[in-house]
Amino acid sequence: MIDRELADLPPELRWREWMRRIEAVLFASLTPVPRVDLARMVGQGAALDLLLEDLAAELADRPYEVVRVGDGWMLRIRPAYGAVIRAAADVGDRESGLTEGDLAVLAAIAYHQPITRDGLKDIFGHEISRDLIGRLAARELIAPGPRAPRRGAPYTYVTTPRFLAAFGLADLRDLPDAEALRNAGLTGE
Repeated sequence: MIDRELADLPPELRWREWMRRIEAVLFASLTPVPRVDLARMVGQGAALDLLLEDLAAELADRPYEVVRVGDGWMLRIRPAYGAVIRAAADVGDRESGLTEGDLAVLAAIAYHQPITRDGLKDIFGHEISRDLIGRLAARELIAPGPRAPRRGAPYTYVTTPRFLAAFGLADLRDLPDAEALRNAGLTGE
């Protein structure tokens, strides 16, 4: 059991220790850490949002940053350093192997979720293969959503926190405005 309150430390050192704990947990995690888990690392009276803001400010000159992804937080390499890391380390490209068609289906799911395969067919004008859906699900970019409220209750699909992290989004509100994309001629509609 950890000492969350750190009552034996002066307030400024207590705050610094809580920031270090949050940074350590985020550093060790491969996935976004839910807020509730971060709150278990600090004292009951600690303002978690302020701790995260202070940590973000402290990391401002570093090649990584604290970002919110869905209902959690994670450390992420700043985009300016992505090419350097891919060149120097054997990390590959997280989105490698995604075809233009895969990305189009992901975008349709993100903008229209929860959506059924029939809904995707209406958007694309053809059936979306179960293999494609399976590939996206295997990469944990999409997951089954609620069953559609109609006869047969078909499965729906939704994006996941991994989708948000892979594309650098805090939540779906960070998606580009669909109408602006259409007006710019970027959607093919």
